[in-house]
Amino acid sequence: MRVVIAEDGILIREGIAGLLRRFGHDVVAAVGTAPELVDAVRATRPDLIVTDVRMPPAFTDEGLQAAIALRLENPALPVLVLSQYVEQTYAAELLDSGRNGFVGYLLKDRIGDVTEFVDAVDRVAAGHTVVDPEVVMQLLGRRRDPLQRLTPREREVLGLMAEGRSNAAIARSLVVSEAAVSKHINSLLAKLDLPPDEDDHRRVRAVLAYLRG
Repeated sequence: MRVVIAEDGILIREGIAGLLRRFGHDVVAAVGTAPELVDAVRATRPDLIVTDVRMPPAFTDEGLQAAIALRLENPALPVLVLSQYVEQTYAAELLDSGRNGFVGYLLKDRIGDVTEFVDAVDRVAAGHTVVDPEVVMQLLGRRRDPLQRLTPREREVLGLMAEGRSNAAIARSLVVSEAAVSKHINSLLAKLDLPPDEDDHRRVRAVLAYLRG
């Protein structure tokens, strides 16, 4: 897979590039500013962007806004955004741009977990929506009342759904059958007044939109 990386910290940038190369990916550009990101993507037409949220010159949300602008040009362009902290507004803005999937929002700490990071890269490139578990927990915490109706197991399933996991992946994680997962999903969607949907991407967006409320 051909990847463009945008990260102003050279050590992190080179670390991500080296990690992706180890797993057989081709890093076609590694840049340090949002304008360079836009230029690199337009010049190389990569299969995936990995970008920081905060970049020069203002260190606010330049990387995120550049990625969203590029997705307006190409809605199927996979984008994995990295952030130092949980920034709910940025996570929500990215997810709103990903109505057809192909987006991910991870904390930079996840880079240290090589297997988890590479899995997130692969799932975003395949069209999934991937959200950092810590972001999910903070989003869940904003809407306590409706969640009180969920059982502990349904909360676990909801958290895995919001990470973009398929029913099969949730079943493997919880060591239960796919039929049991399907039953939990139907139950929790009903309790949250969300209609069941076979499209995993739409399901994740609906859940997160409800939680953002």
